Amino acid sequence: MRDLYQEILKAQYQKQKLLAILLDPDKLTVDSLAGLVNKINSSPATHILVGGSSFDGNHLCELITLLKEKTSLPILLFPGNSTQISAEADGILFLQLLSGRNAEYLIEQQVMAVPLLEKTNLEIISTGYILIESGSESAVERVSKTKPLDRNNSDYVAQTAKAGELIGNKLIYLEAGSGAKKAIPLDMIAKVSKRITVPLIVGGGIRSKKGIEDAFNAGADMVVIGTAFENDLNFFD
Repeated sequence: MRDLYQEILKAQYQKQKLLAILLDPDKLTVDSLAGLVNKINSSPATHILVGGSSFDGNHLCELITLLKEKTSLPILLFPGNSTQISAEADGILFLQLLSGRNAEYLIEQQVMAVPLLEKTNLEIISTGYILIESGSESAVERVSKTKPLDRNNSDYVAQTAKAGELIGNKLIYLEAGSGAKKAIPLDMIAKVSKRITVPLIVGGGIRSKKGIEDAFNAGADMVVIGTAFENDLNFFD
């Protein structure tokens, strides 16, 4: 069995940048998967994330089973709540919403997920999730009923990220939100990257290859692309 977290740590140590494609199961159908996965396989992607803020989980297992038949890339769950768990995936980013103060997403959803996780062999990777203000209300903000952190206060965000690491999170994820108007500020990525030692994931609002490179150069270890790829399957051509 692959040790996905150790692979991420090794990539960080070797300064190998990782790229994840985020797939929202709410927007996926079985019929659309073949062409989609062909595009992913021909892209520079190293990982696939599957999840959404409001997905009810009804066909999650089927989608992931089909994905695994068509790609060798590791598939990580990126759950919006405790129902979005499938034993068919390779692992799960076990999220803790560090930017909010709603106990539902700090601990309650995680507690509810335990009986489901104990029935799987998923690799569980504790991930501190930090939502950053991006110019519009995100689905995460609506669902979690929490406000994002100020995009102009990089010091506080870096302090929050470090607290997440000290608590025990193995990854820190800076998120601008699906379809964000503004990506995470580059100076914020740089400050967070310098403050923490665990790998840093950055996603939301990145709409170009240059945006990906800029995030990498600022200090992101993994960049996540979702909406831009959904809207243009030739994004990486």
